[in-house]
Amino acid sequence: MRLDKFLKVSRIIKRRSVAKEVADQGRIKINGKESKASADVKVGDTLEIRFGQKVLTAKVEKLVETTKKDEAAGMYTILGEERISE
Repeated sequence: MRLDKFLKVSRIIKRRSVAKEVADQGRIKINGKESKASADVKVGDTLEIRFGQKVLTAKVEKLVETTKKDEAAGMYTILGEERISE
């Protein structure tokens, strides 16, 4: 599944266009490697997403094409959230 679609379906980022923009700015890493919106996401991958002063680390648990809002959180596990200072 494409990275931007995974972020939208899992509701980590609400809109696919925003997910694509964030990825193309180099603010998302898959397994430690900077990734574009078209990168493939697989079960077991670790995502690092930088939102301003915060870095969210999540592990991909399952991939589904569509999901209900209450089931979306089951697509990933949050491994950590840290604030960064620049």
